[in-house]
Amino acid sequence: MKKRSDAAGVLLNSIIKGIFEKQGLNVIKIDLRKLENRIADYFIICHATSTTQVDSICDSVEDTVRKKSGEKPIHVEGLDNCFWVLLDFGNVVVHIFLEEYRSFYSLESLWADASIEVMEDKIK
Repeated sequence: MKKRSDAAGVLLNSIIKGIFEKQGLNVIKIDLRKLENRIADYFIICHATSTTQVDSICDSVEDTVRKKSGEKPIHVEGLDNCFWVLLDFGNVVVHIFLEEYRSFYSLESLWADASIEVMEDKIK
């Protein structure tokens, strides 16, 4: 069990690093592990100010995760328009929104029972 937890930590840190490398905004980590019928252990949510930035964040996350943990997303959705891109790494799902879409869908409020942590850019 220890290995799985360490692997999840590396994956989470790699995702967050990739987001901050492209100036992702309002990055949060939602810990879903205590909820029944969850679809993943964690959600990472952020937003960007343009579709170009959404696409850049997506590429950065994929590259950083591949370099640091050797993992690739199981599934990617939303690259056609880059309003909301979802990267599914199995136990971690990353949501990269265009700012107005994040406000509209408000995923944070759907998972209000979970532990939500605001992430800070520690690379500065």
